[in-house]
Amino acid sequence: MDREDSLLSERLLKSIFSFSSMSLISRVAGLVRDIVFARIFGAGLATDAFFVAFKIPNFMRRLFAEGAFSQGFIPVLSEYKVQKEHAEVSTLVSRVMGTLGLVLLLLTGLGLLLLPPIFDWAGNEWFTGQEQQKWFLAGDLIRWTFPYILFISLTALVSGVLNTYQIFALPAFAPVLLNIILIGATLGFAHQFEQPVTAIAIGVFVAGVVQLVFLLPALYRLRLLAIPVWGWAHEGVNRIVKLMVPAIFGASVVQINLMIDTAIAFLLVSGSVSWLYYSDRLVEFPLGIFGIALSTVLLPGLSKRFASNAPEDFSRLMDWGMRLALLIGIPSAVGLFVLSAPLIATLFGYDAFTLHSVQMSSLSLMAYAIGLPAFIFVKVLAPGFFARQDTKSPVRAAVAAMVANVSLNIIFVVSLLAIEFDGVHTGLALATSLGAYVNSGLLLYWLLKTGVYQPLMGWPKYYLQVVTASTVMAVVLWLYSGDAQLWYAMAFMQRLLWLMLWVFAGVGIFAIVLWLLGVRPRQLIRPT
Repeated sequence: MDREDSLLSERLLKSIFSFSSMSLISRVAGLVRDIVFARIFGAGLATDAFFVAFKIPNFMRRLFAEGAFSQGFIPVLSEYKVQKEHAEVSTLVSRVMGTLGLVLLLLTGLGLLLLPPIFDWAGNEWFTGQEQQKWFLAGDLIRWTFPYILFISLTALVSGVLNTYQIFALPAFAPVLLNIILIGATLGFAHQFEQPVTAIAIGVFVAGVVQLVFLLPALYRLRLLAIPVWGWAHEGVNRIVKLMVPAIFGASVVQINLMIDTAIAFLLVSGSVSWLYYSDRLVEFPLGIFGIALSTVLLPGLSKRFASNAPEDFSRLMDWGMRLALLIGIPSAVGLFVLSAPLIATLFGYDAFTLHSVQMSSLSLMAYAIGLPAFIFVKVLAPGFFARQDTKSPVRAAVAAMVANVSLNIIFVVSLLAIEFDGVHTGLALATSLGAYVNSGLLLYWLLKTGVYQPLMGWPKYYLQVVTASTVMAVVLWLYSGDAQLWYAMAFMQRLLWLMLWVFAGVGIFAIVLWLLGVRPRQLIRPT
């Protein structure tokens, strides 16, 4: 059995490596995109308006596609793949694509009809001057960004099918196309518009179409590309919808949480939305490469084991994912926290992105970094429910996290305003991080309580090893890396070389201390 466990973990590691490699390319392209944004547009009225106009379709995408839809679709598709003929799987995919496509087409039309006038009305009723212009601009931009939900949601559907068939690299690479298109729009066409950020809003629309077209040939090679058909009455579609209903509520809770954060930031001093965006992008780097990779690979694997009625294998796979999450999450969080100013200054601190913006973004990056381990744990723990077709428990955890987050938002923002702290947006990031611990803590408690997840031996020692190695790394980096003003005064190449030095030094210190404490690479294959 140990040999089987090792082979299983090796296959999963290869899948994660495949996904993470492509995701790394995507994240690097995303960083380049954000560097271009920061240098050309800075952090202010126009970027705040664009990020809000882009967040709304992203909110809907995560609600209907990557969130609730994937959580309902992949377990049912995995069951069909294990228990039914290929023709039935193909029928399910065509019915789901037709049903989801029509619903999203109607939703897109409704959004285009209602959202621009709502932004214009809000600007006229509540604001004047520059703040009013920010609302008007967001309303103009959303006409281009909102249709993104239709194409990217169908892209997520195709990605879910490919992931179920153990094809992870192509879906992970697709976002690279988004980043390339947005960089091209910024550098090639922004100067042609009266409001330059209009170019990247148009780029969002184009990128949605391109990503979907890019993945369709892979679906064809699986013999699963068929004409979309409305299939509300289909048995598989019905089951997916039933699983989606609570999952939609749960996903909406999370996304409403994010929208509340954005709305509050939009009401703060101009630049707040952008500062949160740039710091969040750096947290998304390890989360996207490792956390989402773990979640993407675990969900089909856990769904297969649940469909095969193998609870012990299910629990071992969960334990393996949790150990990797701890190994990645804690040192990544420490690195982002301690190197927040060097990272922001080196990547974004040029031209229109001032020293003040570097300092403000580094504050919110530190606050987000505190929650990074919890963000990754949620990505690992939630599939333990979705794979068993339990979409209600994550909803309960998400509601509790939302209540905690909103409450902490109010407490932190009011408190920071009262003391006239120059960085009130930091309170929003810190509330988000603490809310993630509420979410992950509840998910873990319920999995342990029901016996679905039974941790293997050695957890206290393993936890102490990882924390000790991370602490040593943090002390060295904190003492010698320097502050925002020092880094902002450096030339670009000097910043880049010093940042690379400290990143590699941090990784090296962590790895050496971990080795001295007895952790070996083989534990990634078969935890002991």
